[in-house]
Amino acid sequence: MKSIESSFIEVAGIRIEVVRKAILHLHIAVYPPDGRVRVAVPLWVKDETIRLAVLERLAWIRRQQEKFGGQPRQSEREMVNGETHWFQGRKYRLDIRGVLEREAVVLKGLATMELAAKAGSDAKHRLDVLDRWYRKQLKLEIAPLLVKWEAILGVKAAAWGIRKMKTRWGSCNPRAKRLWFNLELAKKPPECLEYVIVHELVHLLELHHNAHFKALMSQFLPLNGRGSAKNSTRHHWRTRRGNCSRSGAAPKPSSG
Repeated sequence: MKSIESSFIEVAGIRIEVVRKAILHLHIAVYPPDGRVRVAVPLWVKDETIRLAVLERLAWIRRQQEKFGGQPRQSEREMVNGETHWFQGRKYRLDIRGVLEREAVVLKGLATMELAAKAGSDAKHRLDVLDRWYRKQLKLEIAPLLVKWEAILGVKAAAWGIRKMKTRWGSCNPRAKRLWFNLELAKKPPECLEYVIVHELVHLLELHHNAHFKALMSQFLPLNGRGSAKNSTRHHWRTRRGNCSRSGAAPKPSSG
C-alpha cells in the first residue's frame, strides 16, 4: 500500500499539486521561483475539502505568487570576471585567476572574490571550485552555532550535513535526529543561517509547524549570546526568515 499519493486539481484557475501522505494536518505551500502551489494532506482528505481550504487561503496564495514574481532572479552563472557572487549576505565582484596548481577562493577586501582555478578551465569547473569553498566556509559557520543552540534548546543532533536543495533552507529528520542545510546558506547573512539552525533544532522538540512550534521559535529568538531576550524586532525569528528571502536567491517556500 502506498503511503504517499500525488495528484493535481485546479482551483480558481490555479493548478494545485495535492500530496496525500501519513500526516495529521493540511499544509499549503507556495514555491519559488514561479509560485507553484502544493497542498499536503492526510490520506483520507477529499478533494472538495482541499478546494475549500485553498479558497479560504486564496488571497494569501496570490500574494505569495506576486511576491515571488517580483523577486530578483539569480542569472545562470557564467563564472567570468566581473560577475556578482554573494557570501554571508554581501556582494562580491568575481576576479578569475588562472593557476597551474593550487585552486582556491580568497576574499580581497569587502568587494572582490578572487577565484584561482586551473588555466583554461570551463565555467562548470570554476563553479565546482567555488562550491567547494562555500561548503567549507559554511561548515565552519554551522559547527559553533549548533553547539551554542543545542545547549540552549536542550537537544542534540546525531548528525548534520550540507547539500544543495531547491525549495528548502534546511530539513530535519526527528526520528534519526539528522539535520541537512542548504549550501545556498553560505551566501546568506549570519542571522539567516542562525535562524535556520534554530528552526531545524526546534523540530527535535516539535515536529509540526503548529502553534507550539511558533511559540518555541518566539521563545528562543530573539536571544543574545547569553540566552536573554532582546527588545528588538530585528532579531525576531520572523524578521530573520524574511531576511533570508531578501538577500540573494530564495529557495524556501512560503507556507500557510
